[in-house]
Amino acid sequence: MTLPASAARPSVLFVCVHNAGRSQMAAAFLTHLSQGAIEVRSAGSQPADAVNPAAVEAMSEVGIDLSAEIPKVLTTEAVRDSDVVITMGCGDSCPYFPGKRYEDWVLDDPAGQGVEAVRPIRDEIRARVEELITSLPAPSD
Repeated sequence: MTLPASAARPSVLFVCVHNAGRSQMAAAFLTHLSQGAIEVRSAGSQPADAVNPAAVEAMSEVGIDLSAEIPKVLTTEAVRDSDVVITMGCGDSCPYFPGKRYEDWVLDDPAGQGVEAVRPIRDEIRARVEELITSLPAPSD
């Protein structure tokens, strides 16, 4: 197996069933907070047609635009190419590859919720992403 060109920086995959709320918010926070130092992916086993509008609104309140994001299907390649795989408390299972770090973040589901209910989920995701960043190795040159 050849390593991707981005192997010099750690990579993280966020997985949720619909890839429309929690995983999209987590990916956006990690992209924003790491300033490109971490390769970020998100996907779902049954992707929705669009990102949850309440998640888009909640993220726009903190200056992050999710409006152009599109839910993506989870692939074995995405898991294989990631150093860390984080499921978002929705019971999704991922293909298992030895040597990967797997975590499950148990979070409330924003599906069908208004922005008032999504804000605390957003804030918890941000805190977990900040913690995640400190636990990853610094990118190598």
